[in-house]
Amino acid sequence: MRLRDLIRSAYPELAGVARTLPDTVVTGVVQDAARVRPGAVFVARRGARVDGHRFVADAVDAGAALVAGARDDPPRDALRGVPYLRVPDDRAAVARLAAVVHGRPSRRTRVIGVTGTDGKTTTSALLWWLLSGASPTALASTAMTRLGPTEPATTGAFTTPEADVVQAFLAEAVDHGAAHVVLESSSHGLALRRLDEVAYALAVWTNLSPEHLDFHGDLATYRDAKAQLVRRAPHAILNRDDDAYAFFAAEAPASTSYGEHPSADWRLLAVSPKGGRLSLRVGAPDGAEHEARLPMVGGYNAWNAVAALAAAAHEGLDVDDAVARLATFPGVPGRMQIVQAEPFAVIVDFAHTAPALAKALAAAAPAGGRRIVVVGAAGERDPGKRAPLGAAATAGADLAIFTEEDARSEDPDTILQQLAGGARAAGGQEGVTFQRIADRRDAIREAVRRARPGDIVLLAGKGHETTLERADGRRPWNEAEEARAALSARAAGADAARDASDA
Repeated sequence: MRLRDLIRSAYPELAGVARTLPDTVVTGVVQDAARVRPGAVFVARRGARVDGHRFVADAVDAGAALVAGARDDPPRDALRGVPYLRVPDDRAAVARLAAVVHGRPSRRTRVIGVTGTDGKTTTSALLWWLLSGASPTALASTAMTRLGPTEPATTGAFTTPEADVVQAFLAEAVDHGAAHVVLESSSHGLALRRLDEVAYALAVWTNLSPEHLDFHGDLATYRDAKAQLVRRAPHAILNRDDDAYAFFAAEAPASTSYGEHPSADWRLLAVSPKGGRLSLRVGAPDGAEHEARLPMVGGYNAWNAVAALAAAAHEGLDVDDAVARLATFPGVPGRMQIVQAEPFAVIVDFAHTAPALAKALAAAAPAGGRRIVVVGAAGERDPGKRAPLGAAATAGADLAIFTEEDARSEDPDTILQQLAGGARAAGGQEGVTFQRIADRRDAIREAVRRARPGDIVLLAGKGHETTLERADGRRPWNEAEEARAALSARAAGADAARDASDA
């Protein structure tokens, strides 16, 4: 695309300005100066801590064809003759320009956005799995990004990606023939305009509980960020059992509900665990009842499955086919991921809020044994959720081990004190029902060391994440591998003890 055409299409009101620009070929739109290539448009976005205009000289050196930003006084010396386009909103500019340069890809497929405090990653993966059985379907979620059943996208993992990455992924999905794209849509992504210019065909909302209040400020603002998704899509799939259902239903242009509630369109009639999986009985809107099998633990995953079934049916899938495919779901990394089942179970899960941890602990039902949980709370993030996490850990487990979870620049001991305070308030006793071990690797090994046959060890909070953040920077991390290493260390210790007794 030519630069003039890009600006005319993205900003029709700036057509006069566009005529003054060089008629060069645009190679991309980026907001990271390190990713600028010759012919790229660099959006110098002003962030909370850093102004992207500081990197204009670097972008120009790398061959930027245009710099866009919201400043009235751009750094002329750094531009060295490269044109500067003043835009009203630099966040919106990233999405708008990237969407146009990629040919507005969300208009060439059906994008299904999934949001909610808990369950959105699992629901996204379940829906992707159901849809991909009928037609090419792409997935962008926190835990994994896929263009097909196994093929990852080159744009990498999604947590809360910037708008240029979102549009690049959508374009890649369209190029691979995706009829549907399931896009996990976080409150950060919606509030920070990273998901602007995504034309949603369908919205799915799972639930609402206090989370990310350090960023949003209060629950009403957080709820409103989530509600952007259901306002923008022509139809929404909504959890009828959640207290916030009435609000989201009022915001949606049209909706279908799911849950146990008698008036839900898709009714969850029965849920029972059977041999490491769930057995579900689901009532469809036409009155038919379906028996489904889901290879996951945790009763709350039944709601995620019914949300995915409702969305898949809305997209035209035969319900019987969707139910059958549900039984073959391969699971989600870091979401109730079973590392070992016998003689005691070790499970990795992403639960990092009090409600999610309570659900995960309830789902981890030992056969006569104990529950042991390892959990922490993130630094530089909502401190108000730390005491409730400690309380939930003590209430739901026989032993809670409080440890680090991305302390960042905060003092880990201070975070552990807040977790311990919540545990004490819930009746916990340090040294009996909970303890503190600052180093996460040591905490995992202690939990595994103390486990007995029939117990369940739940490693909560990190899930699929690949780094552990401390004050001195990030280091590689794989929770499931750490669990396996702890199990190996325990086995090696037992072997050594046997050898010593035999000597």
